[in-house]
Amino acid sequence: MKTGATGYWSRRWQGQAPWRTLFWRDIVAVGSAINLFTGFVALFLISQGQPVGWALAVHFAPVPYNAFLVRSLWLTRPKPGWAMAGAGAWFAGMLVV
Repeated sequence: MKTGATGYWSRRWQGQAPWRTLFWRDIVAVGSAINLFTGFVALFLISQGQPVGWALAVHFAPVPYNAFLVRSLWLTRPKPGWAMAGAGAWFAGMLVV
């Protein structure tokens, strides 16, 4: 029996999730919110005098999840070409933000 979490991860890993859901909800909305939150936490850590290594670890913590989302979109068929370009630009932007 599949649980909700297993279904969520496996559908995306196998490229079975709809591209609109992946791009708009998972990448643009949820992924951006997670990245902005961890970015602000990293800035807070630096402002409080914590080691830069901790701030970098927090800042880059969502990168595996981001890569998972972009890979999932890559495997999804069919999808418009602009969606993959947008996901790549989003991934690059989230490394900085």
